[in-house]
Amino acid sequence: MPKVKTHKGTSKRIRKTKSGKLIARSTGQDHFNSRETGKTTKNKRRDLQLGRVHQKLKSVIPYK
Repeated sequence: MPKVKTHKGTSKRIRKTKSGKLIARSTGQDHFNSRETGKTTKNKRRDLQLGRVHQKLKSVIPYK
């Protein structure tokens, strides 16, 4: 059976932990951040754990 190709766009944005959870950066960090409150800016620096809905992305990044 042939190897499964990794979706490169997804592999650059999402990483998989050893336990199988998916981690991604929070969105909206590039510009227009001066209008945000300090709390929002601080929360954007964190990584987000993707929920149950996104678990099908594991098949797109099989070797990561």
